[in-house]
Amino acid sequence: MASPLTVKNRNQRTQDLDKGRALLRSRAWGEGFHVLLAADRQEQLGASDLEDLASAAFLIGKGQEGAEVLSRAHQQYLSTGSVCDAARCAFWLGFTAMLNGENATANGWLARADRLLADQPDCVEKGYLLLPQGYRGVHEGDPAAVIETFERVTEIGRRFNDHDLTTLGIQGQGRALIRCRQVGRGVTLLDEAMIAVTAGEVSPLVAGGVYCSVIEACGEIFDVRRAQEWTSALEHWCESQPDIVSYRGHCRLRRAEILELHGAWSAAMDEASHANESFQTSRPAGAAMYRIAELHRLRGEFEEAEKTYQQAAAWNRAQPGLALMRLAQGDVDAANVSIRRAFADIHEPSRRVPVLEAYVEIVLAAHDLASGRIGADELTEIAERYDAPLLHAISERAMGSVLLAEHKAESALARLRRSWALFTELSAPYQEACTRVLIALACRQLKDEDAALHEFSAARQVFHDLGAGPDLERLESLLRKKVQTGNEVLTDREIEVLRLIASGMSNRDIATKLRISEKTVARHVSNIFVKLDVSSRAAATAYAFQHHLM
Repeated sequence: MASPLTVKNRNQRTQDLDKGRALLRSRAWGEGFHVLLAADRQEQLGASDLEDLASAAFLIGKGQEGAEVLSRAHQQYLSTGSVCDAARCAFWLGFTAMLNGENATANGWLARADRLLADQPDCVEKGYLLLPQGYRGVHEGDPAAVIETFERVTEIGRRFNDHDLTTLGIQGQGRALIRCRQVGRGVTLLDEAMIAVTAGEVSPLVAGGVYCSVIEACGEIFDVRRAQEWTSALEHWCESQPDIVSYRGHCRLRRAEILELHGAWSAAMDEASHANESFQTSRPAGAAMYRIAELHRLRGEFEEAEKTYQQAAAWNRAQPGLALMRLAQGDVDAANVSIRRAFADIHEPSRRVPVLEAYVEIVLAAHDLASGRIGADELTEIAERYDAPLLHAISERAMGSVLLAEHKAESALARLRRSWALFTELSAPYQEACTRVLIALACRQLKDEDAALHEFSAARQVFHDLGAGPDLERLESLLRKKVQTGNEVLTDREIEVLRLIASGMSNRDIATKLRISEKTVARHVSNIFVKLDVSSRAAATAYAFQHHLM
């Protein structure tokens, strides 16, 4: 007969086991994990309970503990001859490792799962083993073949009435179709997968993964409205399960991007910072750090931006923002070199669009109209391919900028007004204001100074409200009356250099003060001499005093 103490312990364990199971059913993942873990320490849990314990561990951010528990479940299933169940555990161990970039571990577990199922009759686990092949193919292989793989996954999921597998298959088809430029069909399937998630038809681990995948796909095709809708849904899903850690970083990063677009920069900075804390040392941390750097740049906090861009660079992030910061600092040469490198290296559309957008602005500032048109043409092609309002707004503005630089103000104005209307529909105030500055310049080219002043003033108010210091400073300089010199006009930068020449500074001193290269200063000085029709610094200085430029 068992001792009273043993009976008491067993009764306590049974109570803990029942309580832990109930907590997990109610999605109280943290408490359920600890209660079941306590029961497991008293006496080892069965394989099914170990699987549930592992899932809870993954959800609350205890990935290492989750892998260890799932490995024990795998061994228990093997010991009882439950081969398909053991293969399922091996699959999830391998698949999770693959998503975390642990390729050797992933290959080992997936190979074991494949070997275990080799002699087994048809089972749902064979459908799961197709998923790694499909996911790798989406990013590396033939998208058409990947579509067929995910169709097989979906068929197996439906045949075995496995909602997790069916939803993963549908989501995988959608991602692959988008890569095959069948955006409409792909988005429809992604929405179908999300309906299964929001209806609660799939397990929490699968739900979180599908949420993140679909939101990432929305980013790839620049579908802001859909990204906003599903990001909000993910946010509510996370809030309904406060213990969940694994997907909060992704949710916050996407929310930061949306908040930035809508002009809520302080809130965007908070979300990006929290996302960065969630990711810590994982690859998405690079995206969070880059978002933080971009917000610093937009607000003119260049020292903080510089440091954060460097941290983001450790994760191999393309950094068109750094080139734009160099442009804002007046170093056109450095900006040009930086953006041309990104232009040559980055080809994936979702990462290339921001590079192209910055490329057009910078090469036009460097007076390279031919390169500007090449960049604008490519943006137009991408916009036509994906047919997203944000892409059309970006491409129309880029082409408008090129036409403006070519002194085709009427054509430029039509493009820029279309761009402004699209940004307005998207509730993107900063982008609206930037576009209005270009509209003002087009009006000025057309000698409509009243219209130009109206656009400048509207943009200035937005920049002021947002705290966009560099843009506000540039706009103020555009509002100041330009200096007429015979047949040509000195630019604002040339006026600035002229003032420093008149104060007695050398080219080197001017370069240091303006944080630009000495070569760029020499070019400005040469342009000034030509425009003023002078041949010496003394004559340029006399001109500055005569025209009250000091």
